[in-house]
Amino acid sequence: MTKNKPKEEFTQDLMMKYEIAEELGLIDKVKNMGWGGLTAKETGRIGGLMTVRKKQMKKSSEEQQNSL
Repeated sequence: MTKNKPKEEFTQDLMMKYEIAEELGLIDKVKNMGWGGLTAKETGRIGGLMTVRKKQMKKSSEEQQNSL
């Protein structure tokens, strides 16, 4: 008997997470084993890159608003 896992809601953060996993060459591992199949190092790398990108996006957005 298997439990039905709820579908992940496809948010902007989740899209970014998948993009970074793909860039790091981890997308096949995620597809086969799920996010829980990643090592702590791999997960940390994805999270760190997500944080960097979010900061860059925020800074870019603030610069655009200041130039108006």
